[in-house]
Amino acid sequence: MPPQPAQVYSDRYEILRQVARGGMAEVYLARDQLLDRRVALKVLFPELSIDRSFVERFRREAQSAANLSHPNIVSVYDWGEEDDTYYIVMEYIDGRPLSTLIRTQGPLLADRAATIGADVAAALAFAHRNGVVHRDVKPGNVLLDANEHVKVTDFGIARAKNTQENLTQTGAVMGTATYFSPEQAQGLGVDQRSDVYSLGVVLYEMVTGQPPFAGDNPVTIAYKHVREQPVPPRQLNPAIPAAFEAIVLQAMAKDPADRYTSAEELRADLVRYQQGRTVMANPVVWAEQEPAPANATVVQPAASRAQTTTVTRRAPAPAPAPEYGPPRRTGAYVILLFAMLAALVVLLFLLGKTLGIFGGDTGAQTITVPNVKGQAFDAAEQTLTGLGLTVERQLEDNEADANVVFDQDPEGDTRVGKGAKVILKVSQGAKPVEVPNVVGTDEEDALSAFERLGLQAETTREASDTATLGRVTAQNPTPGTPAPKGSTVKLTVSSGKPKVAVPDVVNKDAVAASDDIVNAGLRVKTSQEASPTVTKGNVIRTDPAPSTEIDKGATVTIFVSTGADTTTSSSSTTSSSTPTSSSAPTSTTSTTIPTTGVTIFP
Repeated sequence: MPPQPAQVYSDRYEILRQVARGGMAEVYLARDQLLDRRVALKVLFPELSIDRSFVERFRREAQSAANLSHPNIVSVYDWGEEDDTYYIVMEYIDGRPLSTLIRTQGPLLADRAATIGADVAAALAFAHRNGVVHRDVKPGNVLLDANEHVKVTDFGIARAKNTQENLTQTGAVMGTATYFSPEQAQGLGVDQRSDVYSLGVVLYEMVTGQPPFAGDNPVTIAYKHVREQPVPPRQLNPAIPAAFEAIVLQAMAKDPADRYTSAEELRADLVRYQQGRTVMANPVVWAEQEPAPANATVVQPAASRAQTTTVTRRAPAPAPAPEYGPPRRTGAYVILLFAMLAALVVLLFLLGKTLGIFGGDTGAQTITVPNVKGQAFDAAEQTLTGLGLTVERQLEDNEADANVVFDQDPEGDTRVGKGAKVILKVSQGAKPVEVPNVVGTDEEDALSAFERLGLQAETTREASDTATLGRVTAQNPTPGTPAPKGSTVKLTVSSGKPKVAVPDVVNKDAVAASDDIVNAGLRVKTSQEASPTVTKGNVIRTDPAPSTEIDKGATVTIFVSTGADTTTSSSSTTSSSTPTSSSAPTSTTSTTIPTTGVTIFP
């Protein structure tokens, strides 16, 4: 039975094999026949294609994700309809999901988890800036290629934040219960802080090897996200540094107001941790504490936000019992009382003068402005306003991460009056650059063009029938796409023509030998030669020899026997030692039939 032809979508995307199956669609490895590259094809289940809400959600995934061009987000190339179902064409990542890594390797080192988490946070921050909340952040949607480069995928239930149409039924929630935020579990509205919570759960699972909450069904798990506190990660894995645990617990705070305000702020703290700097995470208070009894040990926040200090509260000594008896020297006590009151008035006056209430020295009202460069704006603003200063934010393009303070006026350690204004210059990220068209140029010229624009390049080499060695044959993102500085453009560069091994056709009929060589993608030239050992019409040898690797389309000469040369016995004897196809060709005797050449083109 002949093999069934491969299914092709839109006369372009050829199905190679199935690679995954999700809640709404099947994912296939496919070949883009137009651009000759591998892609991932996500096809909606046919039974769901008749449901308008599912189709609308699927369509919105393609539209929202196609606008997200970022090095840590799986690119969406195309989408369409075929055979009454819908599909999306995405970048194919040859790697494995983070869930597989955790399952096979167990708890990861905190440094490695911080590196992966920072890349996921960068992807989410970019999506949030473009109005998209992922809503289903989980290890299965984080892919790592062979170089452990992180890619976030499956915005399957993402929804543009400014969309008026609600794609969920009343009381329904979308997402994966194990990684729900409390507000998702309650069916409430979500924003970017919901993704921050889910990423906190992923960080927790990376370093402990298990999610914070488990249960027999999604409802039980969702309830725990709302009502229960997780076991602190260090109780499950004492090797986890306290600073990393503080980051995880702040990201997983029940109240969105207690979490990081953005994925970018979470990423900045993970980077601080990687660099060995003090993190900004606040210690998390899990529940309302009962009043501490006498001599109880009370935990209070320390100066470093990633540490705590224990303080022992001792019961006050009992006051002495009052003594009762007849009053003595009442007048002296009255005079002493007035003297004390007078002294108190003088002290209050001096204090008021010092504070400037009575026009005296106002030096005590000056405040030392702290250095808040490198901090997220929200944290810097909170620090300054807490000191009684006012803050003005100025957004500018800058190489610093978005929403990070890169300059301030006045500078840190400057003394100013209470209520003074501090101007914070806040980065809105480097201005995106337009990806140039480098297809058809030399690799070195393409790399120079990217370097001038602040872009990175990732090169893959492929053989090409048409492009010369070192020429760029394809690029992703496509020319004209806005891309953040520092992002990566993938280039496909020609490694020259494909190599083909010369078939072994020695002793074959000349016609059959020519067919074999042409079918191998080579050209054929024939030359005749006398041979006492090879049947007339059969191939004596080839040039190049069999199995030699040569360029596809190159010419192979076959030497065809004209039979034995009977003019002299000596010539026959000489011919019997004619080398085989694996030997270098020898000169013929004067009695050899003159050669004639015929070239056959494939």
